[in-house]
Amino acid sequence: MDRVALRGLKARGHHGVFPREREEGQTFVVDVVLGLDTRPAAADDDLTKTVHYGIVAEEIVEIVQGDPVDLIETLAERIAQRCLKHDGVQEVEVVVHKPDAPITVPFDDVTITITRSRV
Repeated sequence: MDRVALRGLKARGHHGVFPREREEGQTFVVDVVLGLDTRPAAADDDLTKTVHYGIVAEEIVEIVQGDPVDLIETLAERIAQRCLKHDGVQEVEVVVHKPDAPITVPFDDVTITITRSRV
């Protein structure tokens, strides 16, 4: 299976379990790797036979900016399900980064990584 990757998509969202997270919001960073067969698109040099990663990027940002959820696990699941709606996408790996998570000790990042596929 071929891979199309989008890395470092940034958007401001209001996700989290604490009131401050919901009120003030924070930046989330998303990476996705889409699994699909790109041979038909390559053979015909035809965008309609592959995934349009620009549209996928816009959809991911809309999800992050959209309805708040408590958990980044839920956010990752919403992103994965949306990616799988694109024709040809057979699987997706989603990493949601929460670099400003409310943790009281020094840290670099908090992430959740999920993999989903059409079943």
